Amino acid sequence: MIKMHINTQQTHGTISRYLYGQFAEHLGRCIYEGIWVGEDSPIPNTEGYRNDVLKALQNLNIPVLRWPGGCFADEYHWMDGIGPKSKRARMINNHWGGVEENNHFGTHEFLRLCELLQTEPYISGNVGSGTVREMQQWVEYMTLDGESPMAGLRKENGREEPWKLPFFGVGNENWGCGGNMRPEYYADLYRHYSTYVRNYGGNRIYKIACGPNTADYHWTEVLMREAAGLMDGLSLHYYTLPTGDWSGSKGSATEYGVDAWFSTMKNTLYMEELIVKHSKIMDKYDPEGRVGLIIDEWGGWYDVEPGTNPGFLYQQNTLRDALIAGINLNIFHNYSQRVKMANIAQVVNVLQAMVLTEGDQMLLTPTYHVFHMYKVHQDAELLNVSFDSPMYKHGAEMIPQINMSASVDANGAIHLSVCNLHHAESASIRCLLEGAEGKQVTGTILAHSSLNAHNTFQQPNEVVPVTFTGAKLEEGELIVELPPASVVVLELK
Repeated sequence: MIKMHINTQQTHGTISRYLYGQFAEHLGRCIYEGIWVGEDSPIPNTEGYRNDVLKALQNLNIPVLRWPGGCFADEYHWMDGIGPKSKRARMINNHWGGVEENNHFGTHEFLRLCELLQTEPYISGNVGSGTVREMQQWVEYMTLDGESPMAGLRKENGREEPWKLPFFGVGNENWGCGGNMRPEYYADLYRHYSTYVRNYGGNRIYKIACGPNTADYHWTEVLMREAAGLMDGLSLHYYTLPTGDWSGSKGSATEYGVDAWFSTMKNTLYMEELIVKHSKIMDKYDPEGRVGLIIDEWGGWYDVEPGTNPGFLYQQNTLRDALIAGINLNIFHNYSQRVKMANIAQVVNVLQAMVLTEGDQMLLTPTYHVFHMYKVHQDAELLNVSFDSPMYKHGAEMIPQINMSASVDANGAIHLSVCNLHHAESASIRCLLEGAEGKQVTGTILAHSSLNAHNTFQQPNEVVPVTFTGAKLEEGELIVELPPASVVVLELK
């Protein structure tokens, strides 16, 4: 029996809704086919955006959407993506499959998508191959009201009013695909480029600097030392690979056993160590916590599905991905004093996607269901949970079996999201809720008897949330019986 304690009267800051952000890159079938099919498509659409995907994403309350990359961002020249589609320049998507990009989905199409989703845009600017002038003009084009060359060009292209642009990334992965830079060099470039990312009128831009790759603590040290005063956020990228091997096989998305299950759970938990160590460096230069740690790429990354373009990064999404999502979101909640935004990669048809499409068919993934279950935490107040997790032992290794977070919302409802990482053992929890009467508990669970269960276009409801009956209140305490390999969200009123 796991003894747990939650003081419901002591809160520890707000869990930002921006931790539930998404990422849409010009990669594989994410934008084209996944989101954008064009007005003339036989697939039912609204202004060219497919209706089924729009509806599914609207139901997630997505707070922020990052675009156009990723690695694509540092080869993207925004003027190629405005004006009449028939006249837009074409290019080669060098990073992702070497396919032709026709630029039919550009600035206007992305910002209109954000309006349809009622989400806020986060644009990644081009530092790797773009100019300062190009970046300055893009911001002016999107946000300047009144008269100016770029505002005039925007109006010629059919948009009279400027858009609100709250988030702008100055480059992406500039330690790698964004230019293979040293942190000292990029820090100077950040200072230079970010100077010209201006606030026009009432628009205020939260500027995000390119941060480290996984455990590159030197990168964080240099960026914070040289440029912390000019940034609002510093990004961090970390993906969960079952094998941990970028050069060889990352492992199958669907064909795996207990060894790969355990290594995936272990590698997912590594996110916490990364946040702690990078935050410690940030604390040194920013003790007030003004600069947010922005985890704008995360999720599971496997070998592509057999028979698909290796450059398209198309993978299936199983119960294992549901655990990856639940664990990471719990970690983000628990470190939300420093972690201010996170964007899972990627929203449709790429890596750990919310939805998959094939022609006119669409399915919701286990990851989608976790995001839907967890959205009750958005902008809620974080509660501290104290407990000693039993250890999940596998061979010579072991990790905590239970991962969780808790919050109280504006209406006083308490939510607990709990992951049981063990592939075979259930867990019994007895939780003291100090300061709360707890008259009623309800819940939802995502689980399956098969570890590699997933939804297909033939069986789209193989892994779906159902009502959880394993929780009850007894003498003021919460009693929970948690099945193995499960994600549960409880609500107490």
